[in-house]
Amino acid sequence: MTRYARQTAVPGFGAPAQRRLQEASVLVVGAGGLAAPVLQYLAGAGLGHIRLVDPDRVDESNLHRQTLFRMSDIGRPKAQAAAGTLRGLNPDCRIEPHVTALDPANAEKLAEGTDLVLDCADSFAASYILSDLCHGRALPLVSASVIGMEGYAGGFCGGAPSLRAIFPDLPQRLGSCAEDGVLGPVVGVIGSLQAQMALAQLTGAGESPLGRIASYDASAQRFGGFAFHGAPEPDRAPRFIAPAQIAPGDQVIDLRAPDEAPLARPGALRIDPAGIAAAPPPEAGQRTVLCCRSGQRSWSAAETLAARRDGEIVLVAMGDPDQDTPTEETPA
Repeated sequence: MTRYARQTAVPGFGAPAQRRLQEASVLVVGAGGLAAPVLQYLAGAGLGHIRLVDPDRVDESNLHRQTLFRMSDIGRPKAQAAAGTLRGLNPDCRIEPHVTALDPANAEKLAEGTDLVLDCADSFAASYILSDLCHGRALPLVSASVIGMEGYAGGFCGGAPSLRAIFPDLPQRLGSCAEDGVLGPVVGVIGSLQAQMALAQLTGAGESPLGRIASYDASAQRFGGFAFHGAPEPDRAPRFIAPAQIAPGDQVIDLRAPDEAPLARPGALRIDPAGIAAAPPPEAGQRTVLCCRSGQRSWSAAETLAARRDGEIVLVAMGDPDQDTPTEETPA
């Protein structure tokens, strides 16, 4: 009995789909709760190459849902720890870990040569960075999100509408696992949906997931979903740039409080988000750069300024100032 005999026996899958899977390459951003089922199922199924990107280290608070890790992994880079587990699961799958944060400066290089991108990051900025990249390159994107007891997974770009077409505006409040909590089985359900969507897209076995969203509400034990083929792209779409891409001639506005972080750069304007409408106008042809920790305040400020001024406005998610800047590590 071969390793893949049970899945090649599935009607509509077979040996041709298995060969396509073994020849495929994917980028997975995030090595946490969503990535745990995604990585294990795709590596176990015989995917040829996984490029895994995550800047964080394993923490004890991760272990209730991030099932790739053990107590002995605490303190290790997640990408490296996950790669070790996956190599033990299936040596046929080549794992390429990158201990670094995804940003607009490195996203294109990280996606180079891949057939599909999986967004497993706990970051709305990363989701929109990936959507913009994939939409521009017609690269399929399978993105997911889980907060508390609810979540969704969907197929975007690659000829289908982008994430921005379905979620053009931010909600009044963005949740996070740290603030709102999350249950491990809910993450497992949504991550498994992501893995299945990736298999369908890479192998052609079954209908393409692109242009579709599947949702799950654990509190009601209910699945849902909808198709969004033909959804229009928004007219205005604030783009993210990396901190290193701030140019000397930019008008830089830092929306963080003085006790939250130092200025994004010397000479930047420190403006409270509530007073952004009164921000001084940029000089002719000058780009406005809005900086905050996660990108949420920058996005909201961009919507306010775009209604009052012309000119380019871009966003920067600066991250946590007390977090060590990860260095690129790609062990063999």
